[in-house]
Amino acid sequence: MADAAEPGAPGDVDGHEAYVRLEREVALLLRRSRAISGRLAGELHRDLDGAAYGLLVLLDDAGPLRASDVVVRLGLDKSTVSRQVASLVELGLIDRAADPGDGRAQVLSTSAEGHRRLSEVRDARRARWEADLADWDTADVAVLAQLLGRLNRLGEAHEAEAADD
Repeated sequence: MADAAEPGAPGDVDGHEAYVRLEREVALLLRRSRAISGRLAGELHRDLDGAAYGLLVLLDDAGPLRASDVVVRLGLDKSTVSRQVASLVELGLIDRAADPGDGRAQVLSTSAEGHRRLSEVRDARRARWEADLADWDTADVAVLAQLLGRLNRLGEAHEAEAADD
């Protein structure tokens, strides 16, 4: 974990300052994440944009979903999701099929080609994480992943509440 002599070590910060630093670091992480998503999208397919990359990752991780579920999970509007889905279908990265429970609706899933390409990009990204964090304790990496998971679940709960309103 953070060394006591390191600026901003947990023992050096009051409660308010901790939240100021958290906001700053999360904002930086989100900016970098958007830039990385754009770059990874280009690696996956030269015509894919960063926003559609996120949708592809969601479908690959969560399995087949209706477009309405994608809207809720990503916090996007229907028209944005519709444009991204059309682009991903055109590129052959996702498939659309009739929902077996409701023939009027469609279910979206990653195509075999989309899964293959995404797996290659994600494997390379994980290798980069391993190289970048090689001097970190494995326990620190696990704690970071656990804490980010808790933060993500909190965000998901807030998104679900907002969707219910």
